[in-house]
Amino acid sequence: MNRYPAPDINDLPEDIKAKVLEVQEKAGFVPNVFLGLARRPAEWRAFFAYHDALMLKEEGSLTKGDREMIVTATSAANQCLYCVVAHGAILRIYEKKPLVADQVAVNHLKADISPRQKAMLDFAMKVCLRSHEINDEDFAPLHGHGFSDEDIWDIAAITAFFGLSNRMASFSNMMPNAEFYLMGRVPKAKPAA
Repeated sequence: MNRYPAPDINDLPEDIKAKVLEVQEKAGFVPNVFLGLARRPAEWRAFFAYHDALMLKEEGSLTKGDREMIVTATSAANQCLYCVVAHGAILRIYEKKPLVADQVAVNHLKADISPRQKAMLDFAMKVCLRSHEINDEDFAPLHGHGFSDEDIWDIAAITAFFGLSNRMASFSNMMPNAEFYLMGRVPKAKPAA
């Protein structure tokens, strides 16, 4: 499946192994990206440090759902199966909408999202596909929806970072975990009383 075999979790440096086990405890499985990129520990650390700085940031007006929406839409434009499926699952959970990830991945202009989110994705798609064409006029619609210049930086940075992620996942033939496909689509079973 992957062109580069993932290392065994027990062979990872302790800091990376601890993070992977933490993710496994929270999610119930290990997303393939965590082991797929761990073959190069220094790059793994840099990748996830920047990932966390962008995606777990608490400042600014972007919600976690907004961030995942940017990743899903731009990953679809970059034709990255792994990121569309994985981040689409997280998007469905954050937005509590089982259809939103599919809609955003196919055509954000027809998705059941707010005008603010449409403006955000219009800008993200331009950064993704035609960043060399960005000009001052591209900021006005975002400002009109209450985005600050720092929020706009975040939209662009998330788009750019996941451009890297999309290309790494695609060239290495990283496949989405099966668990991602139903996440946020089917209600979790309630534990028996």
